[in-house]
Amino acid sequence: MRENVVRENALRESAAPESKASRSGQKRHKSAKPNEPVPSAPPQPVVVAVPKGRVLEQLVPRLAAAGFDTDVLTKSTRQLIRTDEARNIQWLMLKPDDVPTYVEYGAADVGVVGRDVLLEREYDLYAPLDLGIGRCKLAVAAHRRAPYPPPPGALLRVATKFPNVATRHFKSRGIAVEMIFVQGSVELAPLTGLADVIVDIVETGETLRQNGLEVVEDICEVSSVVVANRVGLKLKRAAIAPLLEALAKDV
Repeated sequence: MRENVVRENALRESAAPESKASRSGQKRHKSAKPNEPVPSAPPQPVVVAVPKGRVLEQLVPRLAAAGFDTDVLTKSTRQLIRTDEARNIQWLMLKPDDVPTYVEYGAADVGVVGRDVLLEREYDLYAPLDLGIGRCKLAVAAHRRAPYPPPPGALLRVATKFPNVATRHFKSRGIAVEMIFVQGSVELAPLTGLADVIVDIVETGETLRQNGLEVVEDICEVSSVVVANRVGLKLKRAAIAPLLEALAKDV
């Protein structure tokens, strides 16, 4: 009789319903499809830093001629990040002096900046293209009646927002200088006795003339260039190339 009881218990256990754990395990096994490809992540956008103002106004026609959506750049809004969904591009709207910093640190892949900014500060950037826009020059300017160059041994007081460029220039000329850093309305410095001369960007020279100043020496020509983050350019070269081609075309 004991054998009959053991046999009945064994039969009941074999006929018992499957546990939840075993059923869920089977479901997981059935749902797994090892041969099905894993969906890839969407491509990262190309991030482009552009300067607000005059240079951007000259960039827009080139981009429009190449088929880029320039409405995102020209629309009246305070948004500092603009997105071109069709081209997968993000535009960062920056002050000109900040563009190379964003590119160097990888917050942007590509940027447009004046060569004067690059000359003043040493950035680890690749500059693949000179756009030939925003043309002007860095120059020394003084009052019309001021003697220049100064007598040998005299100390020249220079007001400028480009102290590194100015220091290198006067050192190459053998002129001893005292640098005075100013950012705006630099033309006031010689008029008020703050400085003997200024070093500044000159485009037409009209502001100098209206304030009784004149260019006494050119330092270098300046234009806007494209700069690229070295790592970003390697990783996104295929995506960045059409943008560089568009910017290289004059209109």
